Amino acid sequence: MEFPRLYLVQQSFPDRRIADIPGTVQKELSQAGFGTRLAPGSRVAIGVGSRGIANIATIVRAVVDFWKSQGMEPFIFPAMGSHGAATAEGQADVLHHYGIHEATMGCPVISELEVVSLGKTEHGLEAFMDRNAYNAAGVMLVGRVKWHTDFAGAIESGLFKMMAIGLGKFAGAQRYHTYAYKMGLENVIRAVGRQVLSSGKVLGGLAILEDANHNTGQLTAVPVEVMEQKEEELLTLVKSWQGHIPLERVDILILDEIGKNISGAGMDTKVANRSVQGAYNPWPNTPWIERIFVRDLSDISYGNGVGLGMADVVHDRLLGKIDWVPTWINSLTASTPAAIRTPIHFPTDRECLERMMPTVGKFNPLDVTICRIRNTMQLSRVLLSENLRAEIEANPALKIVEGPFPFEFDADGQLPELLRPEKAAQAQEVAR
Repeated sequence: MEFPRLYLVQQSFPDRRIADIPGTVQKELSQAGFGTRLAPGSRVAIGVGSRGIANIATIVRAVVDFWKSQGMEPFIFPAMGSHGAATAEGQADVLHHYGIHEATMGCPVISELEVVSLGKTEHGLEAFMDRNAYNAAGVMLVGRVKWHTDFAGAIESGLFKMMAIGLGKFAGAQRYHTYAYKMGLENVIRAVGRQVLSSGKVLGGLAILEDANHNTGQLTAVPVEVMEQKEEELLTLVKSWQGHIPLERVDILILDEIGKNISGAGMDTKVANRSVQGAYNPWPNTPWIERIFVRDLSDISYGNGVGLGMADVVHDRLLGKIDWVPTWINSLTASTPAAIRTPIHFPTDRECLERMMPTVGKFNPLDVTICRIRNTMQLSRVLLSENLRAEIEANPALKIVEGPFPFEFDADGQLPELLRPEKAAQAQEVAR
């Protein structure tokens, strides 16, 4: 089968990266008066999640250093629901992979699953908090504010969600997602978050906003008194920074990898235009995508293959890397079994594509439009088929870097790793 030739295209996004992350953290937390909220010598619990956040180890270390400078005794705990296979060891290992452990942070990392009940909301939802965090003098959360992969609302993924689901560990995550099935996840997040706030244990948080290049674009201290309102404002801002695939329609989207470090759903549904429940193209103002081919699972997804069910075809190499225990635990806890259904799969990239090409309504393979990206987080360098040239040239944010060049496979029918980052960059990502 013939394939259209490809262009390597650079997509330009505003660069909002912060030059001095530790200095910015210190300034934000100082100006917000966090150090005056507790008596010197108090134990402070710092909750950290499991997403692949840029510079996360640097940010968390700066938060630890701030509390130490105030005469406090900080410790870190995993603010996670079912991640890390819902085990204390697994969740500590998740943080360790991001470079967050006692040797690098200069404080203890305490991972346990025991929780304390914080009572029930008016809807009957029982709220929970990590026992070690509850026994501390105060709790601070460090998390990224961004759009959620399952729903759209005024509050989606961020400090409030971490406070609701992450602080409740596995015990809370199971119950909250069950209630969300009828109430809606945003309503659950708000209700449980308010119940957690009523405990008086939460000091506030440090909100991380990333630009479309996956740089740390803003760090904002959020005191407890304004958490709900401030998160709404920050979500509106970061949504305006969101990166997209720069096309109106794509016949075949090739994702080189999915993973929990990339998105809670394995792939960002609002980039790939898929629903975790299996719906095609549910999100407005997002390119219409006919078919999705996923080639691999990120090495730092810990074997969690959530998201493969949103693909139309996957490579056998992806299936070979999946650890099904954390995958089904995560999926069932989130009430999204469709997200881990096994799609059609073949042993070579060529066969995966050749099987999908005739399913997009075009007789001539050279007319099939193709977009290839490394993952839904990295959108600055994309491979686009030659038949999209007019659309490329009409977009001032796009620049052809190379091509057109042949759509080639090696002798075994596999695609070359054209979008794989340099080894130094990979090592940096693992250390974050």
